[in-house]
Amino acid sequence: MSTQKIVNDFAISIATVNGSGSQTANSTLLRAFFKMGIPASGKNLFPSNIQGLPTWYLIRVSKDGFTARKDVSEIGVAINPATFMQDLQAVPPGGAFFYADDIRLPIGRSDISLYPMPVKAISREADIPANLKEYVANMVYVGVLAHMLGIPESVIHESVSYQFKGKEKATEVNMIVVRAAMQWAAENLTKTDPFAVEPMDKTKGLLMTDGNTAAALGAIYGGLQFAAWYPITPSSSLAETLNQYLPKLRKTADGKNTYAVLQAEDELAAIGMAIGAGWAGLRSMTATAGPGLSLMTEYAGLAYFAEVPVVVWDIQRSGPSTGLPTRTAQGDLTMVNFLSHGDTQHVILLPGDPKECFEFGWQAFDLAERLQAPIFVLSDLDLGMNQWMSKPFEYPNRPMDRGKVLWEEDLEKLNGIWARYKDVDGDGIPYRTVPGNLHPAAAWFARGAGHDETSRYSEDPQVWESNLLRIKKKYETAKQYLPAPVIDESGQEIGLIAYGSVTPAVEEARVLLASQSGVRTDFLRLRALPCTQEVHDFVQRHQRLYFVEANRDGQLRQLASIAMPGEAHKFRSACHTDGLPLTARWVANTILAQEEK
Repeated sequence: MSTQKIVNDFAISIATVNGSGSQTANSTLLRAFFKMGIPASGKNLFPSNIQGLPTWYLIRVSKDGFTARKDVSEIGVAINPATFMQDLQAVPPGGAFFYADDIRLPIGRSDISLYPMPVKAISREADIPANLKEYVANMVYVGVLAHMLGIPESVIHESVSYQFKGKEKATEVNMIVVRAAMQWAAENLTKTDPFAVEPMDKTKGLLMTDGNTAAALGAIYGGLQFAAWYPITPSSSLAETLNQYLPKLRKTADGKNTYAVLQAEDELAAIGMAIGAGWAGLRSMTATAGPGLSLMTEYAGLAYFAEVPVVVWDIQRSGPSTGLPTRTAQGDLTMVNFLSHGDTQHVILLPGDPKECFEFGWQAFDLAERLQAPIFVLSDLDLGMNQWMSKPFEYPNRPMDRGKVLWEEDLEKLNGIWARYKDVDGDGIPYRTVPGNLHPAAAWFARGAGHDETSRYSEDPQVWESNLLRIKKKYETAKQYLPAPVIDESGQEIGLIAYGSVTPAVEEARVLLASQSGVRTDFLRLRALPCTQEVHDFVQRHQRLYFVEANRDGQLRQLASIAMPGEAHKFRSACHTDGLPLTARWVANTILAQEEK
């Protein structure tokens, strides 16, 4: 095998059984790399049942800071007999293969380093309570990998302690197994692979978190007062995080809660409650995934037409139908853009990392109240549930924007004469009052049926069309409030456009294209819809534009073609939807193949 060291630049694939307690072991390894200052990312590929089926955890270690999924894992760890042969064959020549020695299947490979591990024996002999031995068995491969890669025991201890929130007893139980495994590896294994880790300083000042946690914290710091939800993968952890942090962060001095979180009986009830709370003047939200959003369609139309502020987080997964509940995709974009029947168009925020999940968590409330409209935030399973390095979150840098709300003194100045749905300022956004306003003229009737400027029922054709055109004007006004796209441009012919969790793959693909093929590109990362002038200008400056997306049909390209029909002949798609996060190699190869035609 190769003796030339490969330091801080490899990927690990850990194959276990869902429900076997591997999450602690895998997270310990990921955080150990991070604590050593090495850029690292982790992706959990788990089945949609509770336990028993195969699961994989992918860790990428990259001295260059790349965090996209790699198409090849140089190190394989096989604990699951059901996928043993698959995992063995996936290791590239020159790689390393660690496996539980009780899996007695033929190896048949001499081009990789082979390391059997007595997982059951070490956990069985460990001096820990008998009822815990099965659950901490996976810490054996943590200890073996730590010794073979060069992770100090002290760093593993820090990582385990973090996992158990500093609880000494739980930490020590796991460390007993880790130390036994490290000692066994030192006495019994001879290293023949080139992979190693050494300390760096590239994670200083960063934190490691997931997008759903960041989104929940952002909503809390944005003044969230009401949330309703129904459990659905992969959005449930967002609501669960609200329940975790709200009791700590949102109480009055005398201990009273300043919020309400309700688990509804279904998705329809969840968004109905959220819209009702938004109408009542509360900062209100719900969180769901594609199937739940499908059920919310009619209510979304109500909020759009009755002009009620509400925030909806859609953590996308693979569809249609039930699809792949625990796999990632970007397949909801066109649905959300036009959600509901009739003529609708929605404002959509597109976070690209956990920090933006936090920022959009509070900014979405400002937009909802400023525009008096539902605001949709599209994340996905990869961004929402997997672990990412992130810059620290920053406290909101501006006061809450409650939009055009009339209070008693405002109505008094108007002599009580106002119209709920009248465009006074020419921006399409009317004025509103909220319950609790004591002025006699404050009341108005919210309805999803035809209504005139004063909210009275109307079927008059001119009134109907005038109202729809006014609402449409709001979505032009919205552009001035939306987060601008992030643009990296140096005057190239080729432009790449993408959003959300595919960003790391695109950024790395640009490096591959330039260094290996001489193809240089510019990049626009979209952060909101509708498209602002910056997007139109970027498109006009380029001869060919590739839309990189984790869906089948190029949904962002479709919407861009509607927004910029005169430029659509320039548009090309780089789309892939196998349920897994995109890899840089796939993106680069797909673009290069089209460039060579």
